[in-house]
Amino acid sequence: MPTERKHREEIVHYGRMLHQRGFVAAMDGNLSVRLPGHRVLVTPTCLSKGAMRPADMVIVDLDGQRVAGRRHVTSEIGMHLLIYRMRPDIQAICHAHPPTATGFAAAGIPLTEPLVCEVVMGLGCIPLARYGTPGTSELAQTLEPYVPSYDAILMSNHGVVTYGDTLEHAYMKMETVEHFAQIALVTHLLGRQQPLQEVEIEKLLLARTKYFGAKMASSMPLPRTPQKVS
Repeated sequence: MPTERKHREEIVHYGRMLHQRGFVAAMDGNLSVRLPGHRVLVTPTCLSKGAMRPADMVIVDLDGQRVAGRRHVTSEIGMHLLIYRMRPDIQAICHAHPPTATGFAAAGIPLTEPLVCEVVMGLGCIPLARYGTPGTSELAQTLEPYVPSYDAILMSNHGVVTYGDTLEHAYMKMETVEHFAQIALVTHLLGRQQPLQEVEIEKLLLARTKYFGAKMASSMPLPRTPQKVS
């Protein structure tokens, strides 16, 4: 099992990667890792993700109360705690504002078209949650319907949240979302899309069962038709 020190170093590492790739600007974004003892290690507020040190992290309990650390916890801790409560399998969360994917979110367009087989295999599809004010309970409430079945969610007029069994996997899902958004944007600019057909999607479902296991595969819905914001 990774130590708390290792988790702190990982958060610093992936925070820098988010910043270097332009997935966050200024003091945007937040990352967290679940710790033993019903605790969460999370990034602080008001600090660039490209300038963090391991000692900057904050530890909170599952009610969001700070139990260790000298900085203030991110105002979006409620979103992290919701995901951890609803998904016992999740060990790490990444929230950022990758430009292309966030552009889709601001335009009210989910990334649900089955355009790329790797995305269908890895994420199923990426739904769009309605807008919720950051730093309030509204934000968690808008995500709640999607958390059980999806590992990546667009947040209207806000950004993207991804999560996984490790921080590395949560970060990689963020990269996948932004990469797919760039591909989807090109198809929009070209004025033509060629989505995978139903029979091809069913084949991917079988392949996903082989690679991820039946339980995990069945928990990630495959894209069928585009979803709209409710």
